[in-house]
Parts: sequence; C-alpha cells; structure tokens
Amino acid sequence: MSTGADRWRGVIAIDGPAASGKSTLARRLAQELGLAWLDTGGFYRAAALAALRAGADLEDEERAVEVVRRRMVSQEGSRILLDGEDVETEIRTPRVTEAASKVALLPGVRRIMVQMQRGWVEERGGSAVVEGRDIGSVVFPDAPVKVYLTAQSDERTRRRLAELGDAREPSAVQESLARRDRTDATRTASPMRRMPDAVEIDTTTLSPDQAVERVLGLVRATRLAR
Repeated sequence: MSTGADRWRGVIAIDGPAASGKSTLARRLAQELGLAWLDTGGFYRAAALAALRAGADLEDEERAVEVVRRRMVSQEGSRILLDGEDVETEIRTPRVTEAASKVALLPGVRRIMVQMQRGWVEERGGSAVVEGRDIGSVVFPDAPVKVYLTAQSDERTRRRLAELGDAREPSAVQESLARRDRTDATRTASPMRRMPDAVEIDTTTLSPDQAVERVLGLVRATRLAR
C-alpha cells in the first residue's frame, strides 16, 4: 500500500460491461494503493430507489430529476448512502436493479449523478479508483489511467450466476447481460464506450490477482512517465 509522498495522485478510471470484473478490481486496487473506491453504479441505484420511494414515473425525466435533485447520494467504505441512510442492501434487490437501468437512461439524472461523483472524489483530494461505464469518457475524461475491462460472454454469465446465487437459467442471465450491453452502448446520454487512451484488459482467463497486477503495472508506468 502506498502512503505519504509516494501515494498515487489522480483518478484511476475503470469502465466496462457488467460482470467484467470492475468491482473486484476496483476494490482491490484501491486497497493496494491506499485510495478511496467509488462505485458509480451504486449512485444510480440509489437514485432509482429515491424515485421509487417518491412514487415517480421512471420514464418521466422531469419528475425523476425533481426527486433526485433533492437527495444526497454518497458512499462510505463499501456502503451506499441515501441522505445519510445506509441503503446498500436495498439497492441490490431486483426491483431497484430494474429501476436503475431505466433511471440511468435519463440525461438529467445522469448530470446530477456526475456532479455528485465528481464532488465525492474532490472531497477526497482528487484521488480515487472509480468504476462505472462512463468514467473515462464523461465523469473523469482527464484521468491519467484509464482501463476498459472485457470478458467473454460465457465467463460473464458464469460470474453473474455465482453472484446471484440462485437457480436462474444461464441462458436468461446471458440474455439479460446482452440486453444491458445494448442499452448501455446505445443510450443517448453517456453511452458506454472504450476511449482511445484506455487500455483494454480481457479478464476472461485472469485471476483477480493477475488483473490487479496488470493495472498496477499501468499505474507504475504512468507514474514514471509523469
């Protein structure tokens, strides 16, 4: 873990589709470097929860923005907070997961979330490991290290099934991931895409340790080049 004068300065942006290994990599990388870790997907889930609690129509952008603008989303450690309330468990439910995919399509909501995410990192000195789908392209386009994670469809399906821990059909999970990929890549606001200066890493056959080491190598190389 780096501390003091040799501590990494700046944002490490980790983008990529669901089940590509972003969260595992981001958490472990942050621990190795002594940095804060930000799960931007959790912010959208919290925004969706706020909209659901308010009874807002998730396709009514004006109403959703009105609700979300009056809420504060943050993260403490690995827990997402909504107006100071720990909602980590609730935002991982299927109901909120489905709602988050709709709320994330609304440009007005995305603008609010980006402001909150940037503010969160600024409060921590401007240095953090940030994961999501538009980090290197929109939230922190000047991040000195950008990584775009990928993995083959079968492996992403296997990981998501292990995460869900239930008896869902693999084909249904695979189709759900593919549908999410299409939505993220084609949405009007901040579509998911690999930036030209992002290093693509295929995690299909990599262990978490190997993935971390690959990115630490990028961090070391970037530090030396500064």
